[in-house]
Amino acid sequence: MTDEANTTQTDAPQEEPSATSLESAIESFIRHMKVERHMSKNTVLAYKRDLNQFLESCQLQGVADDVTQVSNEHISEFMLDLMDADIKKRSVSRKLSAIRGLCGYLLRREIISKDPSQKVDSPKYGTTIPQILSLDEVEQLIDAPDVATPEGHRDRVMLELLYDTGLRVSELVTLNMREVDLAQSALRITGKGQHQRIVPFGEYAQEALQKYVDETRAQLLVNNGGAKASTFMFVTRRGSCMTRQAFWKNLKKYALIAGITKPISPHKLRHSFATHILERGMDLRIVQTLLGHADISTTQIYTHVANTRLKTVHKEHHPRA
Repeated sequence: MTDEANTTQTDAPQEEPSATSLESAIESFIRHMKVERHMSKNTVLAYKRDLNQFLESCQLQGVADDVTQVSNEHISEFMLDLMDADIKKRSVSRKLSAIRGLCGYLLRREIISKDPSQKVDSPKYGTTIPQILSLDEVEQLIDAPDVATPEGHRDRVMLELLYDTGLRVSELVTLNMREVDLAQSALRITGKGQHQRIVPFGEYAQEALQKYVDETRAQLLVNNGGAKASTFMFVTRRGSCMTRQAFWKNLKKYALIAGITKPISPHKLRHSFATHILERGMDLRIVQTLLGHADISTTQIYTHVANTRLKTVHKEHHPRA
């Protein structure tokens, strides 16, 4: 009986383990490409590189632990991040192709019930449109931190500055004290490709940042050498600068407090900044400079958003629309 049971167990086909996390799903897909589809080493490495980059984005967005939670908005956010970094559209399209391959594989194995990548268009067709927050949602988000605490005040200033300037989150968290001119209400940002740009900020951000520099920053660093112990603007009690991951986590917490149910990310504030100032008549070339885009075609994404929103507002309010 024991021998028969052992024989049955040995002869039984090995089932593919269920992939619950995105990381394990990618590993399973890569094995499938190697073993079953016999793809070349270079092809497999390219897919693995692209999908691991997507994994990092999903980890930041908080959906990597459960592959069924990855939506078309999370994929679009990843692609817009790439395009915003002036990655060539051909490369972005290749990464989307890798994601589609992964999603098709998971769909065939019934690990996911629908393919979110099918709702995302390739950037070569110019139809990847960023999702944004309304002005009310932005204000509710900025008001969410508890400014009575040093951490809450710091986070409020970071949100205020992010929306007021349209910085990339990497530029925000690594902002250096010497890059901030409070007297002129301007930042000197070194962006992609070491290109420098001057980014102004408004009165609200100026007042919030001044109080943070005068009071809150020193409170955060009191046990780590004081205000002069770090050159970074936004610091933690450990004396280090804020990380992208920590800021993203805080952003989600404040979105919940503000009652914002749509997917949230630092880039969504950047998208909102660009769309809102275009809606109010700012020249596209100036927006390109503020955002640090090398190619104006990347900035033109926001004109599509602004035009779509204007059409919606017209339809809602015009008596003969």
